Amino acid sequence: MTKLAQWLWGLALLGSAWAALNVGALGLELPAPCRDVLWPLPAYLLVAAGCYALGTVGYRVATFHDCEDAARELQNQIQEARADLSRRGLRF
Repeated sequence: MTKLAQWLWGLALLGSAWAALNVGALGLELPAPCRDVLWPLPAYLLVAAGCYALGTVGYRVATFHDCEDAARELQNQIQEARADLSRRGLRF
């Protein structure tokens, strides 16, 4: 099962549980404070998921490792390519 299918199944299960609790399909009589929290719950979860995603991206950017050896190797290859092209008559 792909990750997308797993997320869709999870969202479908949560969405169906939320809808069943909102319309009273389970026969449960929820107190008014619980119903007041239950109604905007998808919006709360969406905001929480967005905050988590933003935090994860920020952490990954902050802890990104530079590859200094690869950068030096690339600079050397660029210099070699420029020298080769200069020998062939190309001017920069």
